[in-house]
Amino acid sequence: MNFLRELGIENQNYGACVGGEDWIKSTDSKKIDSINPATGEVIASVFQATVDDYEKVMLASEAAFSDWKKVPAPIRGQLIMDIGNALREKKDVLGSLVSLEMGKIKQEGDGEVQEMIDIADFAVGQSRMLYGKTMHSERQDHRMYEQWHPLGNVGVITAFNFPVAVWAWNACLAAICGDITIWKPSSSTPLCAVAVQNIANDVLKKHGYIGIFNTLIGSGSVVGERMLNDKRVQLVSFTGSTRMGRHVSKVVSERFGKTILELGGNNAIIVDETADMNMVIPAIAFGSVGTAGQRCTSTRRIIVQESRYDELVKKLVSAYEQVNIGDPLAKDTLMGPLVNQNSVSDYKNALEKVKEAGGEILCGGEVLEGNFVQPTIVKAENHWNIVQKETFAPILYIIAYKTLEDAITIHNDVPQGLSSSMFTLNIQNAETFLSSVGSDCGIANINIGTSGAEIGGAFGGEKETGGGRESGSDSWKQYMRRQTNTINWSKELPLAQGITFDLS
Repeated sequence: MNFLRELGIENQNYGACVGGEDWIKSTDSKKIDSINPATGEVIASVFQATVDDYEKVMLASEAAFSDWKKVPAPIRGQLIMDIGNALREKKDVLGSLVSLEMGKIKQEGDGEVQEMIDIADFAVGQSRMLYGKTMHSERQDHRMYEQWHPLGNVGVITAFNFPVAVWAWNACLAAICGDITIWKPSSSTPLCAVAVQNIANDVLKKHGYIGIFNTLIGSGSVVGERMLNDKRVQLVSFTGSTRMGRHVSKVVSERFGKTILELGGNNAIIVDETADMNMVIPAIAFGSVGTAGQRCTSTRRIIVQESRYDELVKKLVSAYEQVNIGDPLAKDTLMGPLVNQNSVSDYKNALEKVKEAGGEILCGGEVLEGNFVQPTIVKAENHWNIVQKETFAPILYIIAYKTLEDAITIHNDVPQGLSSSMFTLNIQNAETFLSSVGSDCGIANINIGTSGAEIGGAFGGEKETGGGRESGSDSWKQYMRRQTNTINWSKELPLAQGITFDLS
């Protein structure tokens, strides 16, 4: 495949790189085979980073930070501008690699690279807007203000389902804030990381910088756990399961490090009696079938007013029957494979538990060849254990409700709190859903689906989703440390709160 060569992907790849330099050619550790989930074939292999590689990268990152933090933020933004432009040039080939290695369809792979471009553009503007506040002092001839300083090394641990975009969410903002990024990508998608690092290397070399963006591909024991326990890593941004998120939070907090946690979702759409089904059906179909249900924002539950239940099910089943499943790089494919056989097993086990609970499979429910499965619709009850959990697969639970109060109660009665949506033409219902008595999620939408968030807003959720926020709004503040400053320009030394301390 020509796009692999264009991205610097070879048969023999290496697992550690200090940004702006050649890959560290260590062969002392085991290799990771990158598997095409659509065919089961090996695409290429990557040597895992060793303990020595880890130390080389960390020493280089510390050296890079000592200089990078002194560079004016708008100048740092110029580096990110060129990162964005390089991604524009590589959008088609990098999007193809995402599709090949992860399994999402080509349009979604290209869309993921577009997210990287968008966050780069956002970060360039943000580099001139790292604002602090000015406050009035209670003491005469004093001035108070706050400013933001670079934090240091940022460890970014990403999941397989967004193998490039989540790196960009963190790395672009971290860079304009004066930080260094050390990336541990998913072992399921190492080639995407190699490609992104190669693109970053070219830009870094052009600007004459070393070590701003770094990559360590390897096992959790060699790379992940060291990063969590390493005091040289001031912030760890982790995307993954709630179970692993608990571990990350515990380990990093014990050393008083900072975390951004993007964990599980159990996202629901409420469909009320006024909803426009011409909007509802495609929103549900994309939200539940897109990326084969392997997004943290995938639609898992539909909570529909009982008067619209039969209508919605009929139209949704019809839509599902039109989903073309197959090669994610093929133009007419709407759903590719699950990432591996473990995910297929999770799909099968979830449906077994559905049957044990008394659920009715309304559509799909079959495992096809290899890692391919049918998108599935299930008549369910919200309190079932399997519905309360996130299954990373295209399984959609349909639940009926009587009153809006019931719908909101059902909606919020899960441990996760990431993305949510309501379809309605009733402004009172919409405002209720968005109010303090409505959705308890970090993202709440009206008349759009649960997935496909734009980078301009802060992304993240509440409860077992972890509380992290990435991408837009004021998420940049997480990559910096706040400092409050007071300047006394008088010739006196008054104390705060009018306290006197007389030494005469």
